[in-house]
Formats: sequence, C-alpha cells, structure tokens
Amino acid sequence: MKSGLFGLVIAGFVMTAGGALATSADDAKWIAQCQQDNKDEKVSAEVVKKYCTCMTNKMPESETRSVTQWEKTHKKEEAECDKEAGWK
Repeated sequence: MKSGLFGLVIAGFVMTAGGALATSADDAKWIAQCQQDNKDEKVSAEVVKKYCTCMTNKMPESETRSVTQWEKTHKKEEAECDKEAGWK
C-alpha cells in the first residue's frame, strides 16, 4: 500500500517537473524573441533582458502572442516592467 502511494507521489513530481521544464523552455523562447524585437533600442542588452523577462512573467501561460504584440494591449504591465528593468 505504501509503495503504491509512494509511486503516485513520484509520478506527480515527475509530471510537475516536466511541466516546469516545458514552461521554462517556452519562456526562454518568448524572452529571446522579445530581445530580438528590441535589439535596436538604445538601452543595454541587460535592460532589454530584464524587461523581456518581466513581461514574460506577467503574461498568462496560455498567451500565444509575442511580448511585442502583447505589450501593445497591456500598457500597465509595460510601464511596470519598464520601471523594473530601468528602461529610460
């Protein structure tokens, strides 16, 4: 009985960890695209990375638009991430 419960706990952990890894890879894709979209801005690459990471964290997991598309309809979040990243 205990080994069956242990197996279920392990299976749940593996599925959760796998989901987290997929989310991390997905987030990395969005951040990379955002950085590419902002490569010509007159701020440091570090500021762009902080901004893109912030925006990606604010976007829902189900979002299909890029950060660049999403920020156009989410001015509050854009302003918050501008401030957090030090974008001037």
